[in-house]
Amino acid sequence: MESPIRRISEIIKGHDEFLVASHYSPDGDAIGSICALGHLLASLGKRVGLYNPSGLPSRYAFVDAPTPIERELPDTLPAWTFVLDCGSRERMGEALTARSDETDFINIDHHLGNDEFGAANWVDATQPSVGNMIALLAEALDVPLTGPLAECVYLAVATDTGFFTYGNTTPESLELAAQMLRSGLDIALMNERITKQWSENRMKLWTEAMSAMELFRDKQICATVITKNMFERTGTTNADTENLINFLRRLKTVRVAAILREEGPDLYKFSLRSYGDDNVQQVAARFGGGGHKNAAGGSIQAPLAEARERLVQAVAEQLELA
Repeated sequence: MESPIRRISEIIKGHDEFLVASHYSPDGDAIGSICALGHLLASLGKRVGLYNPSGLPSRYAFVDAPTPIERELPDTLPAWTFVLDCGSRERMGEALTARSDETDFINIDHHLGNDEFGAANWVDATQPSVGNMIALLAEALDVPLTGPLAECVYLAVATDTGFFTYGNTTPESLELAAQMLRSGLDIALMNERITKQWSENRMKLWTEAMSAMELFRDKQICATVITKNMFERTGTTNADTENLINFLRRLKTVRVAAILREEGPDLYKFSLRSYGDDNVQQVAARFGGGGHKNAAGGSIQAPLAEARERLVQAVAEQLELA
């Protein structure tokens, strides 16, 4: 069977124009990956457009993108569109999903449960980030990991591994960082740019969310709720919740941390984080969600008290605490 890297490399060599997209409400891996692939394609003389239905989050305004990340699709789509970091077709957003018949997708992803919806698929759940996969693609195409390309790869890898502290960190990801450091990447500057993005309003939101946390099942499950009123009161958005859940799971007794975020009337989106062998992807799957073994999410349609109880119960059953 032909390797996916070889297949994708052949597609790149055989075409001159590409669109590169990632999932809505993008995180560091989504932004870093599409920008890194954009630089990679541009270095090969390709015409490239970048697309995300949510646009570029303000916290990543420092990213050196090869071209602006557009929130609207072009009138005419190229023959091939890269879809990065999307565990399912729906994650790329309604607009691109609705125009699926106008382009062929190259699906590059590392989520468990990806149904390989592309005409070309490279899905590898052992990879800590899609950024790692873009680095491997660059190597296959003999493009050096330097300059803005390296910065974007680092953004993707560092944020999805918790700056190389999460259990998904691999020897290869550490070696990749060392390789880019030797080639001139200023890691200290990149870490400052990535982390020094807080506002006073975000601090207020985190204060409320941390104060609202509750512990369940002998303090092994921690959960908090973020409501629309909290966003309005603090002048924040969903983007300001990024990484909050990882602080909840720092409590000594906690095995799984959960955040329920109000999305609409009796509709809550949840995020789960765990350590080691505690598989929260299987919990998310019960509610039609997905993700990774130690990082997953989904949504529950129910009043808050019921939604929280159902989620805690599902986690407890997974941890064999029920």
